[in-house]
Amino acid sequence: MEKKQREPIRNLRRPKGLVKPLTINFIHLRMPWVIAWWSASYLGYAYISLGSYIKGFILIFLEAFINVNAKLNLGILYSLTGRFELAKQVVDINWLLYYVPIYIFSIWGGRQLAVDLNKYSVLADREDSGMIPFSISGSDIAFLDKRKPWVAAALSCLAPGLGHLYTHRIPTSFYTLMWWIIIAYMGHLFQCIHLTAMGNFGGAMAITNPEWLIFLPSVYVFSIYDSYVNAVAYNQLYDHEQQRFITDNYQSLNFPMPK
Repeated sequence: MEKKQREPIRNLRRPKGLVKPLTINFIHLRMPWVIAWWSASYLGYAYISLGSYIKGFILIFLEAFINVNAKLNLGILYSLTGRFELAKQVVDINWLLYYVPIYIFSIWGGRQLAVDLNKYSVLADREDSGMIPFSISGSDIAFLDKRKPWVAAALSCLAPGLGHLYTHRIPTSFYTLMWWIIIAYMGHLFQCIHLTAMGNFGGAMAITNPEWLIFLPSVYVFSIYDSYVNAVAYNQLYDHEQQRFITDNYQSLNFPMPK
């Protein structure tokens, strides 16, 4: 602990988290290779998971924009079904080559950011950095509270983004919900579900737009995973803040701390 600095300075230098009406952002230990895998799965997800919203939103937009123009998802679909010549014909190389450097940067940058934030998380824990657990403004109210991880995961199963709304990650929730709505509309998801439920499988296959629907697995799995992890980490942060408050205000200075 940096004892030469006043406590408010230490808390501001390496805060553990920040509670604002727009979002509750914080740092905690993450597996760097898991973060790198999310970057490989979908550009921008690693940064959003780490709380770096602006970078994440930019990369997600580039993922959609370049992918659709390069016909990358169609190329993947044809390759997985053994139609390699058709995959070569449909993919636009001019757009595909834009994708490569951004893809590499996303994987490398996401992993590096996870490593750096892990170091700051350890330092914040060692310095016992505090935080204000409640924030109120004219637009919203945010506070640290116990969340149920399974509820966050279940809400994400209903619609990607609802789990993040439950854990008060409003930027992630809004962006994920909007992206899911766009994918469902462009891929004719609900029309396919309706026709399948009516037994019209041929009609469902005919109306499906696989170029857009291929985005859905990544969106769903990330939303479920990230909202669950956020809920678990929120609970740990809540316990830490409560423990620190009780220690500072109710624990006797003469209490013999175990070694």
